[in-house]
Amino acid sequence: MRIVTVTPQASGTGLHVTYDGRVHPADEIARGAAYELFSAEEVPGFEWAPRPGVAHPWRRFVHATEVSAVHGGTPPTEEADAPLLMPVHREHDWSYVHQLSQQPAAAGDATLAAVRGSAVIRPGTRMVKVLSARQLAGYVRGLLPHGFCYREHDVAHLRTPAGLAVLRGDGEGGDVAYALRWRAADPADYDVPVGSAHQGLIALPPRDRLGPPVLGTGFVPSNAQLVPEFVTRDFADLPMPANAALVAYPAEGVEVVLYTYQAEQRGWLRMVGPQWRHLLSAVPGLSPDQEYVPTGDAPRSTRLVGAYRNHEYEAVADQPGGFRVLAMTRAARYPVEAAARRLRYAAWRGVPCLVLREESGWLRLRLRRPDPDAVVATGAQCHERGVYETWAPGAEVTDDQVVDLPYPRA
Repeated sequence: MRIVTVTPQASGTGLHVTYDGRVHPADEIARGAAYELFSAEEVPGFEWAPRPGVAHPWRRFVHATEVSAVHGGTPPTEEADAPLLMPVHREHDWSYVHQLSQQPAAAGDATLAAVRGSAVIRPGTRMVKVLSARQLAGYVRGLLPHGFCYREHDVAHLRTPAGLAVLRGDGEGGDVAYALRWRAADPADYDVPVGSAHQGLIALPPRDRLGPPVLGTGFVPSNAQLVPEFVTRDFADLPMPANAALVAYPAEGVEVVLYTYQAEQRGWLRMVGPQWRHLLSAVPGLSPDQEYVPTGDAPRSTRLVGAYRNHEYEAVADQPGGFRVLAMTRAARYPVEAAARRLRYAAWRGVPCLVLREESGWLRLRLRRPDPDAVVATGAQCHERGVYETWAPGAEVTDDQVVDLPYPRA
């Protein structure tokens, strides 16, 4: 593990970082989780990416853990997420850990488990889910966060469609990568895909899955990246938090905020300027000129409820500030005294499921623990990595119940 030092900024010099023994001008990414380095001349590992008015046409994205010193950094405005940590060992370096992370048989290795355990989610951690254009259209129209996702801190250096391809869960591609970013309400909403509870995912054959295989080590399959992965617990939807964002990453390596979620209006407000609206042209069924897209009529599989003075209200997660009443007027947005995530469980043909919605006596179900037997028994289809859904006659479903999963009080 390298120690990063921050030195006071010299007037007019801008931000510089030391990488591989050389000092480069740089731009900070994700509050210091990564850096974009620039060079006036060709350097191994840098790519040619000239920009108008920029004197350094070569660039490279690196994670903060690859940088040995930061010159000109500003004090952080909020608590940073913890980086991956590795136990000190004279023979075990990064390459060794990465090799272990790609071997399903190494899932129980103590060193690998220690590194994976250092990836911690806390209330307010920024989470990221990489999307295709088709998935982006679904989220704009009401889909909720679910399935495989990642801490922004661990993937901030992946800034181009090619770099982000390793995090795609649907097997699609494109010239633009999209992502949903939100703040975690609580670590209890997430699980690590390791251990016996997720063995079924590892056993699913290629014909029954989309995206890369699940290794069972808790890391993304990759020949170059060591990225810890998470899943929403039970593959359930999470209520959309306030100020979530839908963003785009074109080949230029910039991040473009397309929409932000307005919880009180239950809709997405367009943020992108005219120069970037072409990034929405590939999104099916979405007009780049549409200013606001409401989702209030979309069926929701989960709700966030809160208690305030012995009354129940619909609530919203607004981390890092906690949970509050969902209200149009600012004066009524009281902090709730207790909060819970409300969702619906059921079983069909002996397979535990989540109920997503109900239509004309049929239930839309998502498998909570996908495995080959459950997929065959239910005929569930894979919609993205790890996410399997099917329709079932309501009369055949058993153990149908609405459950509240309370959040711990601060």
